[in-house]
Amino acid sequence: MQNSYASGFQIFKGNGYWVLEVSQAFPGEHQPYRYLVLESPDEPIPDGTFDATITLPVEKVVLTSTTHIPHLDLLDCTDRLVGFPNLDLISSAPTRERINKNLVKDLGAGAQSNIELMIDLEADWVMISTLGEDLKNLDLLKSAGIAAVINGEYVEQHPLGRAEWIKFTGVLLGKYEEAKAEFETIEANYSEALRLVSNVSTEQKPTVMAGVMYKDVWYVPGSDSWGAQLLNAAGGAYIFEEQKGIGSAQLDYEYVLDKAQNADFWLGASDFVTLEAMKRADRRYADFEAFQRGNVYSYTSKKGETGGIEYFELGYMRPDLILKDIVKILHPALLPEYSLYFYSKLNEK
Repeated sequence: MQNSYASGFQIFKGNGYWVLEVSQAFPGEHQPYRYLVLESPDEPIPDGTFDATITLPVEKVVLTSTTHIPHLDLLDCTDRLVGFPNLDLISSAPTRERINKNLVKDLGAGAQSNIELMIDLEADWVMISTLGEDLKNLDLLKSAGIAAVINGEYVEQHPLGRAEWIKFTGVLLGKYEEAKAEFETIEANYSEALRLVSNVSTEQKPTVMAGVMYKDVWYVPGSDSWGAQLLNAAGGAYIFEEQKGIGSAQLDYEYVLDKAQNADFWLGASDFVTLEAMKRADRRYADFEAFQRGNVYSYTSKKGETGGIEYFELGYMRPDLILKDIVKILHPALLPEYSLYFYSKLNEK
């Protein structure tokens, strides 16, 4: 089955089974990871070598990244989550309801996830993100007979490529068709937003700066990154376009001031909630015109009841909402009735 945007995984359908192949679990070259999903316990195992075998139906799963949580919510499988490291990071309302009923085990913090607890839960599968140090847990889980699958969504740089990983999860839950339908809805919304800005000329594109300073180093998204792609897709002119790469570029204040002092907008102002707080943190932020005009926006203000930032949880799955947010900020006349979902404008105080 051909993906439209994602390049890091492939889905193969057989008679009574599925094969998931992850070719980009993390940056760099590696052998593909292959997972067999049997549609029922009675299905014979096909020939081949597999890193894990999952048998449907699936009743209990463990996730290790908040970006996987929306997959369960969208596929009506929230009730299958039984374990997660650091529950406070989760912002999803239906998942928090489950957590508040003590139905989800807290596995500890990040890479220090308690493997023994994970094994005790006897989950049908554990989904691991390779963004942290979870990869080292693969062998431990495998030796304990727990099916551990790798989700490499963050390696994708096309925004819809990351969202398309819901199909991967859909196969693991026995809900491929539902996952495909959810993705196609998001893709249609994204394409609709793209059409809105298709006639915006180069001259009409506002200039946009990004990032903040940490210990005198200004971090900005590389121009090939997921975030920069969304900014450009929304009809913005990214001031730091020459900073190639998919990660963050490290710049000094003088360079940023020279490049971005007159930028029209400032998107991604870290965790600051007001312009005054920004200025208190570093008075030099006030040197930029976007700050002086009050055109500074943050995407971290929308949080769950225990402080989990919704953008970092739902953003991978809903690039259509991010795109519409940025279109609304840069070209408000194109979306007159739309209200910002992730982004918020920083008030003066």
